Amino acid sequence: MWQLAGELTNSKPDEALLLTQRSLLLAQKIKYVAGESRALAVLANTFLNLGNYPKALEYNLQRLKIEEKRNIPINLTSVLINTGIVYVMEEDYETALLYYRKSDSVMQLHKVTDYEYNINVNKGDVFDKLNRLDSAYRYYYRSLIIARDQQNDDFIGASMTGLAHYYRKTNQFDSSLHYYHNAIMYLQKANDDLITCEATLGLAKLYNHYQVADSALYYASYSNSIAGKSGFVSEQLKSSDFLKTFYREQKNIDSAFYYYNTVLVLNDSINNKNRLRDIQFITINEQMRQVQIEEEKLAAKEERRQQLQLLFISIFIPGFFLLTLLLSKVRIPIRFIKVMGILSLLIFFEFLTLLLHPTVKELTHHTPVFEMMIFVAIAAVLIPAHHRFEHWLINWLVNNREALSGGEKKIRIKQSKIKLQLNPDERDENAD
Repeated sequence: MWQLAGELTNSKPDEALLLTQRSLLLAQKIKYVAGESRALAVLANTFLNLGNYPKALEYNLQRLKIEEKRNIPINLTSVLINTGIVYVMEEDYETALLYYRKSDSVMQLHKVTDYEYNINVNKGDVFDKLNRLDSAYRYYYRSLIIARDQQNDDFIGASMTGLAHYYRKTNQFDSSLHYYHNAIMYLQKANDDLITCEATLGLAKLYNHYQVADSALYYASYSNSIAGKSGFVSEQLKSSDFLKTFYREQKNIDSAFYYYNTVLVLNDSINNKNRLRDIQFITINEQMRQVQIEEEKLAAKEERRQQLQLLFISIFIPGFFLLTLLLSKVRIPIRFIKVMGILSLLIFFEFLTLLLHPTVKELTHHTPVFEMMIFVAIAAVLIPAHHRFEHWLINWLVNNREALSGGEKKIRIKQSKIKLQLNPDERDENAD
């Protein structure tokens, strides 16, 4: 279920969330911790793609609690990076950097190489946004080396875009120009339209800073065109805002007015999308709540079934004990009565242990050592008590059985005496 939901995250996020919710509840029910962690990861990523950052953060932190206990370094590294990404989207860059550093520590300690590129490029991005350019350069450059080792065009293009931003902000025109052009080449090869929009707009800003108007206009328009075709409204808004300012500075009033209106329309579009997204979130939350209610009903049904079993056992134990007492008054072998007495006591003491177990687990917070110590103490009391009570009960049942047998024997003797008194002729005949 979580794998299918992961495939549906981008195309059908509503279905993905409901499917993942069922996956999560099932994993929790069957105590499948790995499945629970994976379901939480899909939930977090889906909400992140939908722009619901608080929910994405909530599920990432739930997964983090699980992975901190599992001691699987690669999973812990992943969830720490994802948590940092959510904070970046919330523009809380210092907190994001804290989680990236934690992830880096885990990666270095356990020699995890799978996310080495991600942690470096993400750190470079945060330092770039914080305008700490020396650190941004260091991590972007590290990420580029890793990307080249992996021969990943998309990664190479992203790292080069970061380095181009660094050189542009530090007024190193030639280096910035070199990295932007190379980044665009790799990104187009990898069909990464999103970062291509970012790189081409960065290149437009570079040319505009050095007053190369034609090139600035070309790359800004190119970025705007790609964003429009791919549906990247935020990127289209950025490039439209740049073009509005560019045409205003060029005294091109008509074009400036056109992009001014475009910016207004895109802002309205984003606001409308946000409102629709809020409605969508309300609907999704209600659907997920209904799934939760269904699972709670099933859990309540299962709990009721267990309670009925306990009730049956509670009724069965005294019933079985009473049956044992009744059988002790019937003409059956003494050995059978002893076995019945032992069974009734065994069932009672096992039932007592069964009732105590949940309470002990709760008191010890599922700590096996403390559970064992408490049950050893309980056994130290119950076992001697069991043996003593068993000895007393068996003796009592046997004595009761023997007393019954003796009473029956006396009755038979008395009946025979009465018969002898009533038949004197028969008595004299017997005497002869």
